[in-house]
Amino acid sequence: MLWIMISTLLALSIMFTFMNHPLSMGVILLFQTIIICLISGSMAPSFWFSYILLLIYLGGMLVLFMYVTSIASNELFLYSNKNLLIFFIFPFMLMMLNIINILVPMNLYENLENYLPMSSWPNIYLLKMYNHPINIITIMIASYLFLVLIAVVKIISIYKGPIRQFN
Repeated sequence: MLWIMISTLLALSIMFTFMNHPLSMGVILLFQTIIICLISGSMAPSFWFSYILLLIYLGGMLVLFMYVTSIASNELFLYSNKNLLIFFIFPFMLMMLNIINILVPMNLYENLENYLPMSSWPNIYLLKMYNHPINIITIMIASYLFLVLIAVVKIISIYKGPIRQFN
């Protein structure tokens, strides 16, 4: 189930780059937020972290939604056939994720605690963030932040200046 959610997240990330309408980008970001919260909630001992993360993301999405609807209120929504192609690539991406899971060792520092003295134990706890299963959360958060960076750069254009002109 986890691999299906991760491959859906990757398909949505690729589909995000092909979207032209700001509201469809917002819907994709909302779906990505829900999937990331489900993944982090299923890996953590409780769902509180993912619940708070979802509330923070939804608060930001509400601000973005108000901003976008004030700018592009009468813009037509046109559907592209490129998006259908992405959903056909979805099974291939699922196979690639399974191959990566088999080939890449996940617990590189699994037996490191036996070889290090007790003075370096606080550093070992920092390494647990990059071990399996927490490493998937770290990768998902980094990729989400990268996608938000791309969305903000796409929304803000240097050449067009501010949205409202001050005269």
